[in-house]
Amino acid sequence: MSVRVRYAKLLRRLGHQRWFAWFGRQVTPLDRWVRRRTRGKWSLSGDSATPALLLTTTGRRSGLPRQQPLLYARDGADFVVVGSNWGQAGHPAWSANLLSEPSAIVDVDGERIPVRARLCGGADRENLWALLAEVWPAYETYDRRAGRELRVFRLTPA
Repeated sequence: MSVRVRYAKLLRRLGHQRWFAWFGRQVTPLDRWVRRRTRGKWSLSGDSATPALLLTTTGRRSGLPRQQPLLYARDGADFVVVGSNWGQAGHPAWSANLLSEPSAIVDVDGERIPVRARLCGGADRENLWALLAEVWPAYETYDRRAGRELRVFRLTPA
């Protein structure tokens, strides 16, 4: 078993721990910087086992671009992301930005892709949730811990 595979398995196991979620929140600004500098080619949080993208939204109050590194799942050509906020009680700001302005940009694998976001519900959300939980099983723990329904978005290339 390769070092990368062992590392990915370790992250997936640790992802359920509260301290790991705290640590992830602390590392996010550095991950955002790395992703910006490499146009989404490199990430502290993502590789083939845990694919990550850099989402650029428009701040709902400021109107300024806001960037957030996120894990994602694929559904055909679409990207699927979840507003887990590491299992915290409040929704992440980027998800409110998408509700306010659904046009966004995804940087992934060195490519910049304009997307249109849609909040998913019902059967579509359930199907996409299964894809997300495959990518990051700790989403199930975050869902229980948060005490709210985690927002799931489909990002369709524009």
